[in-house]
Amino acid sequence: MKATPLSNCERRFLLRAIEERKRLDGRQCYDYRNVRISFGADYGCCIVELGKTRVLAQVSCELVPPKPNRPTEGILFFNLELSPMAAPGFEPGRQSELLVKLNRLIERCLRNSKCIDTESLCVVAGEKVWQIRLDLHLLNHDGNIIDAASIAGIVALCHFRRPDVSVQGEEVTVYTPEERDPVPLSIHHMPICVSFAFFQQGTYLLVDPSEREECVMDGVLVIAMNKHREICTIQSSGGIMLVTDQVLRCSKITAVKVAEITELIQKALENDQKVRKEGGKFGFAESIPNQKITAFKMESAAVDTNNVEEQAEEIITKADPPSEVFAKPILHTPGTAQIGEGIENSWGDLEESEREEAAEEEGESEATAFECQKMETEDTSTMRETKTDEPIVLSDSEEEEVVILEPQELPKKTRTQTNSKQENTSKKAFNKRRKKKRAAH
Repeated sequence: MKATPLSNCERRFLLRAIEERKRLDGRQCYDYRNVRISFGADYGCCIVELGKTRVLAQVSCELVPPKPNRPTEGILFFNLELSPMAAPGFEPGRQSELLVKLNRLIERCLRNSKCIDTESLCVVAGEKVWQIRLDLHLLNHDGNIIDAASIAGIVALCHFRRPDVSVQGEEVTVYTPEERDPVPLSIHHMPICVSFAFFQQGTYLLVDPSEREECVMDGVLVIAMNKHREICTIQSSGGIMLVTDQVLRCSKITAVKVAEITELIQKALENDQKVRKEGGKFGFAESIPNQKITAFKMESAAVDTNNVEEQAEEIITKADPPSEVFAKPILHTPGTAQIGEGIENSWGDLEESEREEAAEEEGESEATAFECQKMETEDTSTMRETKTDEPIVLSDSEEEEVVILEPQELPKKTRTQTNSKQENTSKKAFNKRRKKKRAAH
């Protein structure tokens, strides 16, 4: 996981506050955040909130063959997942260094401490045993993941009930909850982790560090202990050197915190069991407040339907008359549409500037057609005059260039309109001028 980087100003501010024995959330140095436990509808499902850090735990079981080296013991499997929903720095499907460290610490806390009697999970020695699987999902990350995960794990295991079984010869019968009441797990003690953060090489100590405090700490010490003051596991990370007095002081603080948390867990389990027997609201439904959108029941408000017609007529008479509304859209040009409430469409209308441009284009086209027609008439008139006029006599000087006058080229539009008769007369006139020129020479 890549933690959110802190600026130098934020880092100096946090360290200065820790030196003055102050924390961002107003706690004292040895104070623990509030712990809240809520259960799901099924056995073995719970959510533990440690401040704003939230962990979901779910326990499941199945019958599997035992391990060859332990034929009379059940199997315990633990899995912690860090999803991007908890923090943006977590990457899905990747075993980060933090995730591996947390999984190993939870296994040492719950499995190696022998808090669960694995031999009670055996159904048929060497053939079938119960496999208990504990899945932990981090829903929100605000520091001290290991403490919240350890509390959620032990609470879910204490709350879980496995199906009852009976063995007759080689036949194993698994009973449903309707046939026989489920059986709880045999748990000897409740190991709970407590984390300590050290600053400035162990000079300052904080209990239950938050996310911001974890970003500036030099090292962390995790102690797992039960209410009998038995240390289940201990781990130090961060590369700090701790003296004996510091470890002893942390162990004494851990004993106090573990006793308080264990008492809270037992009360939560007793209350849940009591509510389930009475048939009241249990699980997550208990935490849903009333008079909200997510409530199961809402009080229906009585509606008076008397004199509805008279009231409607009074409202209509007092109301303003409706504006003129067109039943169908008016389309001035094809390809347009009606948008709005009864407003006449004006997309097809041309603006004044467009109308002027269109009028100018029409005038230019008419003038061009008139000029082309005029040039055609002049050309035909000159052709006729060349037939009746006298021959053109040029100078006897051979040095002078001979200039042949040809009719001006007309536009393509006009030339296409000339017929083949006019082309023949122009060719005859040109040949006649050449003959006159040769006779003059």
